[in-house]
Amino acid sequence: MKRTVSSKQREQEFHRQPVDSNSPSLNGDGKVDPSKPPRPEKAERRKLLKQYLQFLRPFRSRIAAVFVLALVVVGVDSLWPLGLKKMIDLIAGSNSTSAIDARLPRLSLQQIGMVIIVLLVIKQGMDSLRSYLTFALNSRLIQRLRNRLFGHLMHLSLNELGDMKSGGIISRLSGDVDSVGGLVQQALISPGVAIIRVVGTVAVLLILSWRLAVAALIALPLLAFTSYLWSKKVRPVYRSIREDRSLVDGRVGETFGGIRVVRAFRREKREQKGYSVGHHTVIRKQLFAWKNELMLEAVWGLILPITPLLLVWYGSSLIAENKASLGSIFAFQIYAMLLLQPIWAIVNSVSQTQKTLAAMERIFGVLAMPQDKPDAPNALDAPATVQEFRFDHVDFEYRPGKPVISDFDLTVKGGMTVALVGPSGAGKTTITDLVARFHDPNRGAIMLNGIDLRQIKLKSYRRMLAVVQQETFLFDGTVSENIAYGLRDASEEQIRDAARRANAHEFISQLPEGYATLIGERGFKLSGGQRQRISIARAILADPRILILDEATSNLDTESEQLIQASLAELYKNRTTFVIAHRLSTVTHADLIVAIDAGKIVEIGTHDELLERRGLYFEMVERQRRSMGTLAEA
Repeated sequence: MKRTVSSKQREQEFHRQPVDSNSPSLNGDGKVDPSKPPRPEKAERRKLLKQYLQFLRPFRSRIAAVFVLALVVVGVDSLWPLGLKKMIDLIAGSNSTSAIDARLPRLSLQQIGMVIIVLLVIKQGMDSLRSYLTFALNSRLIQRLRNRLFGHLMHLSLNELGDMKSGGIISRLSGDVDSVGGLVQQALISPGVAIIRVVGTVAVLLILSWRLAVAALIALPLLAFTSYLWSKKVRPVYRSIREDRSLVDGRVGETFGGIRVVRAFRREKREQKGYSVGHHTVIRKQLFAWKNELMLEAVWGLILPITPLLLVWYGSSLIAENKASLGSIFAFQIYAMLLLQPIWAIVNSVSQTQKTLAAMERIFGVLAMPQDKPDAPNALDAPATVQEFRFDHVDFEYRPGKPVISDFDLTVKGGMTVALVGPSGAGKTTITDLVARFHDPNRGAIMLNGIDLRQIKLKSYRRMLAVVQQETFLFDGTVSENIAYGLRDASEEQIRDAARRANAHEFISQLPEGYATLIGERGFKLSGGQRQRISIARAILADPRILILDEATSNLDTESEQLIQASLAELYKNRTTFVIAHRLSTVTHADLIVAIDAGKIVEIGTHDELLERRGLYFEMVERQRRSMGTLAEA
């Protein structure tokens, strides 16, 4: 039995972090719950980065080009301050005895100025080219990752997709992919170049004056320690924020997907409250993360102005002692800024990587999920015709220990029409899902012409199928596109012929744009009966060998149903058809009627045979007759 969840419990769900059991649990303030053990962060981080590096392999040449351009920019930045130092020393008449000055060529002020201008032009050109290549690289990475993730999602099991919810799927495909796409710059190129820049700049500083170098570098340990504490604290918070956003997105999709129900039961305020609770939780956790980020920025806010002041104060004393030149002080000021920039890039890289690792974890977690029903080794193509379709003592359960289908044993000859009847929840739809291989049996086997369906290539088998489900689903497109969904490259005449056979052509012709009419998301511009007839036309056009009709005419009025039944009777010929219907009058023509209750076959036979037995089917027929008689009298 399905667990009942109250509205209060659903709202409280937004305060939880739905990750695996090893994850640190966070409360609404974003604090780690000590009652749950933390996951092994370092090992997990290494695993994620290793997966990401494998994903980057096709882009190695592009990454190398960006890296080389970045190194050119770093090289130029290391040279031009030396030229400025030389100019200032010439103007001030200072004598510098550094090792670098001894190696610099003797040039005039004008020549030095021209060299600096040329270097800056080269730097800007290379930097612009690097920015363009980085943007192009990120775009291709995002496209490849999004396509790979979408393709993998398309082949996950229905249970996995159901657990993930639509909001979780959309957030992974949009925000998470965008974040991970930029990681190559944040976690690879930027810190890599920054480290080289730091090493090169420190080397120049030490050569110019080791005393001033010590003054410029004195704050580095504090920065490193602060960044380490910050990154360790905020990563679980960012992971929790992304999971909570998925819940909020799912709530939005659910609310507007069922907007008619929401309005019919006057639950607008309830849904608004649930949405607000979800966002409130996200904002509280964001504030917790931002508070820690502001502490890191505060440290930087102090270091940035203090460093040049320290250099000027200490440098003036060195000039007085003739241990440094005025040009060296100016050069140190520039190099200090050039040094702080890559250090900040490394710190920011740590910050952004913490946010991105949470997104990467969600994406690669999905990509690690096994695909639904991979073809068995040496799997066969589906046969051209259906000679026999057999359920061989099939058991099935959605959750362990809760059987839905038990010992289902049935043999259907090719071309037969089989009606599945029984009370609500008996397992009729589950049987048709097993026929379509949306699920596989837990025990037993389903055989097509004596071959287990699991030994037949899934795509090949699905080409034999057409399904009309109880909950009709149409896409946001034209009427013609929705009918043709079941047959690639269908002609206009084929589409119209299928619509006529489904009794849909007349109402389609009366639409504003006929077959070119846009029907809106899920076909909301059409009535329930119109949507169902288009769904039936889609199945007719597919010309399947196996046809599944799950409550296919439940939304039609009596007149339309009678017209469609005549069309479907023709469609049933030379096909193996499984039909589910609440109106038992629609299945009296079936070659075989299977009465099911609690996942088990109760009785099998034709309409007349089952009436004579006066069992479950007879009781259902009599109940409907009495109900219809009562309605007729009314």
